Amino acid sequence: MADVNSVDTTPTANYLAPGWFDISTPDAERTRAFYKELFGWTVHVLDETYSLVGGANGEPMGGIGQAGPDAPYTGIVTYFPVPDVEAALVQAEKLGGTRRMDPQAIPGRGRIAAFADPDGNVVGLMSP
Repeated sequence: MADVNSVDTTPTANYLAPGWFDISTPDAERTRAFYKELFGWTVHVLDETYSLVGGANGEPMGGIGQAGPDAPYTGIVTYFPVPDVEAALVQAEKLGGTRRMDPQAIPGRGRIAAFADPDGNVVGLMSP
């Protein structure tokens, strides 16, 4: 698997394509094993709460996280690259969405946030 610190996860100019996914689950160990067996994903455990998963080339394409009691969501969330996480989050709220996770910095990676659309689907945002 590629060195986690050398992977470029900076969003490209294509702001319509998904850029990342997270699976937030009450049993991360079981979920990692399930998807590793099902899809042949490579798994790189960062700590007891989060693992990077990769496809055939080993490059990270998403993560599996341990959902605690205060987790903003459980299930699969797709992250879309946007130029400005806060501005996109505010726009989502204006359109009837509900903020689920305030913007937060991911050291060396950028910023992320999440909202629920009017139907309750949780969607992630990411920016450099």
